[in-house]
Amino acid sequence: MRLTFLAAGLAVLLATAAHAQQPRVLRIAMTAADVPTTTGMPNNGFEGMRFLGYPVFEALTLWDLSRADQPAGLRPGLAESWEQDPADPQNWIFRLRQGVTFHDGTPFNADAVIWNMDRFFRNDSPQFEAAGSAISRARVPILESYRKIDDRTIGMRTNRVASYFPYMVVYLLMTSPQSFEQGGRDWARVAALPPAGTGPFRLSRFVPRTSAELTRHDGYWDRNRIARLDRIVLLPMPEATTRLAALRSGQVDWIEVPPPDGIASLRAAGFNITTGSYPHVWPWMLQTGGDSPLADVRVRQALNYCVDRAGLVTFLNGTAEPSVGWLKPSDPNFGNPQNRYSFDPARGRRLLAEAGFNAQRPLSFKVMISTSGSGQMLPLPMNEYMQQNLREACGVNVTFEVTEWNTLLGATRAPPGAPLLAGSQALNPSSPSSDPSVAARYFLQAFVPPNGFNWPQWRDEQFEAAFGRLERARTPAEFNAAYAQAHERIVDNPPWLFIVHDLNPRAMSRRVRGFTSAQSWFQDLVTVEVQ
Repeated sequence: MRLTFLAAGLAVLLATAAHAQQPRVLRIAMTAADVPTTTGMPNNGFEGMRFLGYPVFEALTLWDLSRADQPAGLRPGLAESWEQDPADPQNWIFRLRQGVTFHDGTPFNADAVIWNMDRFFRNDSPQFEAAGSAISRARVPILESYRKIDDRTIGMRTNRVASYFPYMVVYLLMTSPQSFEQGGRDWARVAALPPAGTGPFRLSRFVPRTSAELTRHDGYWDRNRIARLDRIVLLPMPEATTRLAALRSGQVDWIEVPPPDGIASLRAAGFNITTGSYPHVWPWMLQTGGDSPLADVRVRQALNYCVDRAGLVTFLNGTAEPSVGWLKPSDPNFGNPQNRYSFDPARGRRLLAEAGFNAQRPLSFKVMISTSGSGQMLPLPMNEYMQQNLREACGVNVTFEVTEWNTLLGATRAPPGAPLLAGSQALNPSSPSSDPSVAARYFLQAFVPPNGFNWPQWRDEQFEAAFGRLERARTPAEFNAAYAQAHERIVDNPPWLFIVHDLNPRAMSRRVRGFTSAQSWFQDLVTVEVQ
């Protein structure tokens, strides 16, 4: 009998040891239709940056994703510190972190930074990467020049004074120069290596259109941030119902954007649902120039009064909140605009009539939308809701040009009338509203395509003046006052139809622990565990 008990105890110990040795693997279903590119500057918008950007490749500045109780700010990354030259505020100095190596052992230093900057901003450099360059130049449109000061110091110069420049630097990710050599100086081959970054995870496997795998990097430079997971498997699943089925069946542990009508049953089955207010907006960009019917400010204001945002939030089962501006009304920089948009069809119809649109001559236009994508929530049913809402509330006829997410992103950098737009006079990309650097790219006249994302071709002199004061602000009080005045103009002379703010919903197996839902589009995977 004693031998039987000993054998049983040994079996339990062996089983426990085997379980403890099981790799801690987190399987994530993304909303992307394809695996984001793996060269170190991922496509697929900010979902690409969330999963195949920051976990593997880092920038001189990084997002602080450690808290859920306030919007994410910046923290030192591959630069230990940075400063704006008080004598010439277009100059910035970045002091690099010492002792950092890329995953392949290549030292990170000023030469590596210059190599990467040439990759993005010098068309004649051997390492020039056209796709990564297009993304980087659109996100950092104000960079005029850069230089090596010494082995641990980099200088950058902007083409305008910009107090928010470090919030642009956060998007310039660093890849090992040696990766390019190992790939035969061919970025397509580099992507399949895969390449080396400096982040807490390293790319270990990539199957085009199927999956990507990240493995914990035990040699990460920040010893306090060694990942708790062994591996992460990233799977593109653009259909919400497919993601839901994958989670329920145990195929994945984590899904982005569960279908709203499935959330209650997921909770009842013991899955964890996380949501959180964060700076992000789901709008329609409206073409404000030329012969567009949306060029009249009264039309754009009317559309903002015609939307039943509360009804759409109910349709989404509370996974979004109404948007009445680029910022949320609770934001201290929202300001005090004259227009406080609500569902007011009578006012919307009156404004349309003043602009010459009525039942006999209804407002009609086409919107380019995507089937899925980064931050898009559920774009097809949401846009169908919008179509019906605008027709019933204000007699507006909307048609859609349905395309793939990356095509829609490309359209935001296309000029009016470009064949890519297929006659569309509005676009439906989601956007972070995290900081003024994003506002600059979307709203300043200097950043109409191809220089940035001011696709509506919007120009407002009062906004330009207020934003100029923001860019030159030397104190928080000056900065906040100018930001509020600039935002008032975005609301009162709207280049967008403001619809909802995403609440960043995701669903996870109860085995997933340690996740903090940061007030950011980006999320920290270092602290996550699978039990």
